[in-house]
Amino acid sequence: MTTIKLTVSYDGTDYVGWQSQKNGVSVQDEIEAALFKVVGERIRVTGSGRTDAGVHATGQVASFKTDSSVPPEKFALAINAFLPKDIRIIKSERAEDGFSARYSAKRKTYRYRLYISDVALPLKERYALRLETAPDLTKMRAAAELFVGKHDFRSFSSTGSSVKTTEREIYSVSVNEADGDITIDVCGNGFLYNMVRLVSGALVAAGYGKISDNDVIAALSGGERPASVKNLAAKGLTLLSVEYR
Repeated sequence: MTTIKLTVSYDGTDYVGWQSQKNGVSVQDEIEAALFKVVGERIRVTGSGRTDAGVHATGQVASFKTDSSVPPEKFALAINAFLPKDIRIIKSERAEDGFSARYSAKRKTYRYRLYISDVALPLKERYALRLETAPDLTKMRAAAELFVGKHDFRSFSSTGSSVKTTEREIYSVSVNEADGDITIDVCGNGFLYNMVRLVSGALVAAGYGKISDNDVIAALSGGERPASVKNLAAKGLTLLSVEYR
C-alpha cells in the first residue's frame, strides 16, 4: 500500500467543517467521494485536524493509503476533476511509510483576518470579521506575547470535544496591519476546539482596552476567561499550513 499526502485548499463557508458529520456535507466527504470516482473504492482520508464549520484552509494536509496504480503526483489533478470549485487539491505526493497527516504533524499555523470599516465591504466580508473602529495594535501585540509558550488553554477553548490534556505550546503569535486590514497569525503544536478564535477574541478585547494583560495571565493560570472575550466568527479563520519537520 502506498501512502499519499495531499495539500488541500478550501473555502469552508458552505461546509460543516473538515470532518464528516451527520448534520451536513464536510470537506472530507467531498474529497472521499471524488477519490472514489478516481480509484473505484471507498477510502478513508485522514486530515491533519478538524477545521470548524465556516473555517477556511490554504494548507490543510490529508493522507490516505491505496494500492491504486495512479502515480502519487497525479492524484491532485484526478481528484480535482470531481471536486466542487470551492475545494482544490494543491499538491499530491508519496509520503514515507508510517506517515499520518494527523499524528505526524509537528506544528500548525492559523490566521485570523479582521478589517476596519464602518460599512460591510463585499470583497472582504466573506473571509474577515469587520471592526467598526481600529483597536490599539500596541496593546494587541503586548497581549499576544503572553500566549507564547506552554500554557493550559482550558479557558480559551469551547466545550464539545474530549481531550486528554488542555495544555498546548504556542510558538509564536503575531499581529500585523496593512491598509486597514489586521491579521493575527498563531503557530503552535496543536489547538483546542475554538482556541484560535478565542485567542484572537482576547487580542481584540485587549486592543479595545476591555481586558488587561493581568486578565490574560489569570486565565492562562487556571482562571476563567473574561466575559468580554468573544469567540470570533469562523469566517475570519484560515488554516495556513501544517509542518511535519
